[in-house]
Amino acid sequence: MIAYLSGMLRHRHPARIVLDVHGVGYELQVPVGTYTQLPETGAAVALHVHTQVRDDAIQLFGFATAGEKLLFEKLITVNGVGPKLGLAILSGLSPEALGAALRAGDLARLSSIPGVGKKTAERLVVELRDKMPAGAGEEAGAAAGTPAAEDVVSALVNLGYPPALAQKAAQRALQAHPGAGFDQLFAFCMKTVGG
Repeated sequence: MIAYLSGMLRHRHPARIVLDVHGVGYELQVPVGTYTQLPETGAAVALHVHTQVRDDAIQLFGFATAGEKLLFEKLITVNGVGPKLGLAILSGLSPEALGAALRAGDLARLSSIPGVGKKTAERLVVELRDKMPAGAGEEAGAAAGTPAAEDVVSALVNLGYPPALAQKAAQRALQAHPGAGFDQLFAFCMKTVGG
């Protein structure tokens, strides 16, 4: 699976981009929040990637932060929410606003997103409310501080740790070892979270 791509931005469109990685052009679908952070074509770009494999296609979804990717992956676990709707939700609300709306059970705000009806909004709240700890927007939308710390958060979540715990562990690791790389931060986190 492709989890991260770094290369030159060859083409940009509000819904999709083409990233040239050593002569291979990868088409990635991106939410509006990521699109607005992109530089002009010809510039270097690095994105966190979710790979969706189906019988008839392989799709890549690009995100500016590991937290935004994790939030997308939570969204598509909800029954009736596929990748297209997941991108629409992330494009309709910032990660911070989405986290707040899910925690508060704000069905009106969720239903205001194109493609999200009342039933889908209810399912989102029921299935994700408990997975959105206080401050989930900051955890999902903002980096833990550095790309290495974002990768540590992603790795811990992939190992089964709750996102809030992973975020706190990465922040503690950054405070203890400012400027450290992934390996040192990850090792520190594994000691502190009981790994």
